[in-house]
Amino acid sequence: MKKKRMFYILDCLMILALTVYALLDTFLIPQEYQTVEAHEVSSEIAAETAETEEDNSTASLQETADPSPSSHSRHSRRHSSNSSEKGNLSASAAETTVSKISADDSSYADENIEITISEYTYNDTDIYVADVQLSSIDYLYAAFADNVYGKNVTAKTSTTAAANNAILAINGDYYGARNSGYVLRNGVLYRDSASSADQEDLVINADGSFSIITEGSTSAASIEESGALQVFSFGPALIVDGEISVGLNDEVGKAMASNPRTAICEIEPLHYLLVVADGRTDESEGLSLYELACFLQENYDITTAYNLDGGGSSTMVFNGQLVNNPTTSGNSVSERSVSDVICIGY
Repeated sequence: MKKKRMFYILDCLMILALTVYALLDTFLIPQEYQTVEAHEVSSEIAAETAETEEDNSTASLQETADPSPSSHSRHSRRHSSNSSEKGNLSASAAETTVSKISADDSSYADENIEITISEYTYNDTDIYVADVQLSSIDYLYAAFADNVYGKNVTAKTSTTAAANNAILAINGDYYGARNSGYVLRNGVLYRDSASSADQEDLVINADGSFSIITEGSTSAASIEESGALQVFSFGPALIVDGEISVGLNDEVGKAMASNPRTAICEIEPLHYLLVVADGRTDESEGLSLYELACFLQENYDITTAYNLDGGGSSTMVFNGQLVNNPTTSGNSVSERSVSDVICIGY
């Protein structure tokens, strides 16, 4: 009898140990599958950028003597004017108010990249929208934490952005927390196992256009063969062909209806919006997927919008500084470490 009891206890302890290991393996233990080179500035682009910065410095000196507005400041004012229009959310008759972040901290422009960041208040939620226009899709790229493709390999968005020369960055789809779902980054296919038949993915094509596919109807290999550059597997799609594609009660898994959110949108190829909404605090409530889609449709002429990893992951970094107030618990502002980021830069 005592031996049976001892074997029973040992069996229970073994099952417990295996369960604990499985949980650690799933959520905590880093597994590095492949090292990826950090995004580097090519010598040609570096020379062009240096020349542009020199021209900008000269223009700045001229502007000091001549009070007429530069093209950069004209763009900032134009964007602020357009953003001041108010929209109504049909479900809750919510109004949008917009306030412009300091122009010195919210704009960047050279011959290849133009960025303007605006801050909105919508449904008691602070939303940050980076309006990005590029001369080439080469200036939008993805980066892995620690420049490693793997499982549970994470770093703060700001850290990964700095390591990969990003001017602007937002968190990606946190691929490393899952064992399935397509992963195509900068033209390289890392994972081709489907998450589910109806999983909606965002494809960024070589011409800079966005497409929404389902993993059940499109193979990862066919996407790679088409020459696509990125596939993000989170979702769902918020806007497709200019129309809202989520319902009033749609949500990601069992997430709360009001959450911090991250989204990426296409107005037209090479003209994008990178969007982050704060949430879970007294100052900023957060948005449902439908509210986020409504906000985007009411304020911008968007063709495609896609929901990325949200909650405590939602982070925007610009020129090495946090733009939003990321939080997991709502008690403190702190970046969550994530698997990957989407970058604008060289």
